[in-house]
Amino acid sequence: MRIEETLTAGPVTSSPVRPTSVAIVGTGGIANAHAEALSAQPGLAITAAIDIDPDRAKEFAQKWKIGTTAASIAHAVDQTAPDVVVICTPPSSHVPLALEALGHGLHVVIEKPPAMSLAQMKQLQAAEEGSSGTVSCIFQHRFSSAVQRLRELQESGQLGRPLVGVCNTLWFRNQAYFDVPWRGLWDVEGGGPTMGHGIHQFDLLLHLWGPWSQVSAFAAKLARKTDTEDISAGVVRFESGAIATVINSVISPRETSSIRLDFEYATVELEHLYGYDDGNWVLTPAPGHEYLTELWSSGANSPSGHASQYAVIAKSLREGSEPPVSLRDAYQTVELAAAIYASSITGKPIASGDIGPESPFFGRMDGHLDPWKQEVSFA
Repeated sequence: MRIEETLTAGPVTSSPVRPTSVAIVGTGGIANAHAEALSAQPGLAITAAIDIDPDRAKEFAQKWKIGTTAASIAHAVDQTAPDVVVICTPPSSHVPLALEALGHGLHVVIEKPPAMSLAQMKQLQAAEEGSSGTVSCIFQHRFSSAVQRLRELQESGQLGRPLVGVCNTLWFRNQAYFDVPWRGLWDVEGGGPTMGHGIHQFDLLLHLWGPWSQVSAFAAKLARKTDTEDISAGVVRFESGAIATVINSVISPRETSSIRLDFEYATVELEHLYGYDDGNWVLTPAPGHEYLTELWSSGANSPSGHASQYAVIAKSLREGSEPPVSLRDAYQTVELAAAIYASSITGKPIASGDIGPESPFFGRMDGHLDPWKQEVSFA
């Protein structure tokens, strides 16, 4: 089934089984995007709001008409027996909470980044193999009619070979954003804009252009008082031979998220900020390939977003199939983030597969090397 068919399919009415019960862990800002998407999805019901702050959990539950609040996954299991746990907490708690949920045999949905390191990704994979639950990682930019159409055109060969790519996440976060105690800390967020902001965009790049083979990168702390970088830039070579630049910034006053993909027979471009639909994409054919414009403009218009990914998650739960953006799918994205850090800190190119258990960057994105220990002027 095509993604746009999945996204536009009506509710399944032939089965009398109860809705799939979902508990949301962490009721801060991003949890609202999940609650909105879940509430619109037939067959899924939010039955518990979990937060260590009881007042915040209660407020969230009232807003989304959730019947139960709990202080922990264990309490929610006792009270509502959820089938799925959605993790919307700060990054440092993603893996511990996912491991707990998998220990209960529950399915898990994790906000980005799914883990703080490649070591944690391997730990999650091992836990999933020993559990009846599965893990799905939120990378919602993969899920849209435009992306499905582009992948089909690529696979048909009508665009020709991928050649040159540009992938930019140029956002702006002022100092007040980083003054929140847990932000900008390696121990809590795992990194700066490479892990926390640009990862969505370069995940989409990898989803479209496949495995990467090598990256050379720079990163720096130029304008914010933070432990992590506020800008990174990498040149990525893909197994196909294509080359792309990837820039991740939170110090860019004119905010944009963009991808440009140059194929032999067309250039395909996307510009948006936090989400997109077909109107954000443009295909420019090479001379003699004007027919591609008509192929590009045909079909449904399903936007990216949490709702689009949850439609596919719900389908996988009904069918008992592998969830969208499995840990295996997400590993190469987290590996590229680790490689960008490793290259920028060591000054050496990093190949896919270089960062194994013996590498300092396997267990922590900065390799415990204090990359920006020297004082930086913020004048």
